[in-house]
Amino acid sequence: MTRRSLRQTASKSGTSPGDPAPTALYVRIKEHLRGSILSGRLKSHAQLPSESALTRQFSVSRITVRQALNDLQKEGLIFKIHGKGSFVSRPKTDQHLGSLQGFAEAMSAAGHEIFNRVIRLKHGPANAAIAGKLALTPGAPVTEITRVRLLNRSPISYEVTYVPEAIGLRLAKADLRTRDIFLILENDFGIALGNADLAIEAAPADAVVARHLGVKRRAPVLRIERLTYAADRRPLDFEYLFYRGDAFRYRLTIERKREKA
Repeated sequence: MTRRSLRQTASKSGTSPGDPAPTALYVRIKEHLRGSILSGRLKSHAQLPSESALTRQFSVSRITVRQALNDLQKEGLIFKIHGKGSFVSRPKTDQHLGSLQGFAEAMSAAGHEIFNRVIRLKHGPANAAIAGKLALTPGAPVTEITRVRLLNRSPISYEVTYVPEAIGLRLAKADLRTRDIFLILENDFGIALGNADLAIEAAPADAVVARHLGVKRRAPVLRIERLTYAADRRPLDFEYLFYRGDAFRYRLTIERKREKA
């Protein structure tokens, strides 16, 4: 939709009460801006023209422009900063929770480039919380693996993984930079995975997470606790995962439970 055709539509429609044309026009403005965002003409974090500029550009009321912008914001395509204007949101990558997959496994299938930056790998005694998750006695030896996951060369998550030391000693020799731990466990170690319990919540990034993810301290992140079991229901892998709130989301398809007649 060109600027000229939008103006022609506005001049023909008028703005009388009950006239549906203003709604149709705001939809066209929204589609025009959406097209610029999705095509890449408007880049991530680029500032959109002001409401006044859009009002003049399309010869419409400020209310019509605000309708278009509000819809784009609801769709997650733009965000607003009070006193500064509207900006293009960073596209979010998502992972479906319909199956148990490693992050690289899911993202690679979607055509993304994944790389892991190994921050720390150490062996030591499990504290009470970690021992409880892995069904070990407190003080039992475990391996802690800390990584930053990079999606298309940008940091997307900060992850701390705990496994029994017998497994950790073998993982220390594996390629943790380019491979998922899940795939190493299954393909290299012959351990069949079963299911996982997840707890997901919003949380403020602490100083360590903020530094590694390149966000401000206390910026919102997606915090996940995941306990993965082997097929025999043995606790195998416990993780704290922190995802950038502006760049990642989980998706889930659920069905309504129907009572038997």
